[in-house]
Amino acid sequence: MNTANQQKVLLIGADGTLGRAVRAALRERGHEVVTASRTGADVHVDITDPESVRAMYDAVGAVDAVACAAGSVPWRPLGELTVEDVRAGLEGKAVSQIELVRQGAPRLPAHASYTLITGILAREPLLTGSVASLVNGAVEAFVRAAAIELPGRQRINAVSPTVFTESMDVYGDTFAGFDPVPVARAANAYVRSVEGHRTGEIFRVE
Repeated sequence: MNTANQQKVLLIGADGTLGRAVRAALRERGHEVVTASRTGADVHVDITDPESVRAMYDAVGAVDAVACAAGSVPWRPLGELTVEDVRAGLEGKAVSQIELVRQGAPRLPAHASYTLITGILAREPLLTGSVASLVNGAVEAFVRAAAIELPGRQRINAVSPTVFTESMDVYGDTFAGFDPVPVARAANAYVRSVEGHRTGEIFRVE
């Protein structure tokens, strides 16, 4: 990669399976990657806490791109869901990622980009995954809407992968019949979003 195109990328959730792959892919492309998460990163952040998000942006300073590989949702049967479960899912993966964009928009340069994370449950529902489907769909709707409102030439996209080959031992039979993909394929979608020119896109990896 031409070093003239090197970007400073703020990567949230760099310590997970996806985050580690995204970090490796971006660094291989010559980008400077600043990591942020609750533990073991360059900068501490709890993305469910707006004050923590503000402190993260203050600590990191100007960046060219924000990439998020973090977000959690509860997996429970519909009949056992509580309103707290629904709120936890929305806060953990939707509101938190929206907050990254909301606070980043006035801070980042006109050329900056955001890459958020959703998942296949937005279009392929599974038992016990109703909150995940809700949240992934909400994030994707937000991406399409925010793309026409961001200031300057700022861009926003989402990566929406199926289950990873590397995670099949964790999920067991939950994704029975699904064709898993190597996490590196999802990481390449982040590269496409960061280095490309498209906005309002949902990059499906399946």
